[in-house]
Amino acid sequence: MRQRIRKTLLIISFLLFPITIWYFSPYLIILAASEHIMNGSFIVFVAMFVLSMFFGRVWCGYFCPAGGLQECLIMCNSAPSKQGWRNLIKYVIWTIWILAIVITFILGKNDVTINPFYMTDHGISVSGIYNYLIYYGVILILVLPALIHGRRATCHYICWMAPFMVIGSTLGRILHFPQLYIEVDKDTCISCGKCNMSCPMGLDVKTMVSEKKNAKCTECIQCGACIDNCPKKVLKYKFRWR
Repeated sequence: MRQRIRKTLLIISFLLFPITIWYFSPYLIILAASEHIMNGSFIVFVAMFVLSMFFGRVWCGYFCPAGGLQECLIMCNSAPSKQGWRNLIKYVIWTIWILAIVITFILGKNDVTINPFYMTDHGISVSGIYNYLIYYGVILILVLPALIHGRRATCHYICWMAPFMVIGSTLGRILHFPQLYIEVDKDTCISCGKCNMSCPMGLDVKTMVSEKKNAKCTECIQCGACIDNCPKKVLKYKFRWR
């Protein structure tokens, strides 16, 4: 039941993407910074960072429109995406982007203001033919890695939102904030591999369970698929001080 609800939320989020896309835009935040405006995407990214200190990457697992699109693409390519050094690409992209925002803000003009609906039409992102061209260009960027490389490859390789949550959850762990995480009872694991098959991120959950490293995996999106598909209930959600 939980996975049905989760996937339904992801699909709804993707269907709303033409309305919400500007609130996740890496470009608009730079454009707004040039005018000293804190726009919708700035507010969303800050919220992602703060909430991830307590909930990890729950956003990615339950609410991300790009994640919803990629989970639909698992029907086309269900292979686990290769990771390792490829997971570092998104941090390079993110670092360059953050530097661009900071430099643009320093060189910007006007007083600092807050405008959540910056460059939207009554809060709606895609409201014209030109905007649809941009929208489908973004969709193409999100689709290609997952089609070519497998499960949620876009999340692993190029997502500009993931680093906010990775840094936030890591900081929360360092500061010993109460956090949501997946606890494991290693002794009852029968190594059936169902956790690996069910993981939408294509993670090697079985190995992480055997090494008790799953709680610190920054690529885990807290979706709970491994919990719900484990026949021995080896995994379960926990929320507590660590």
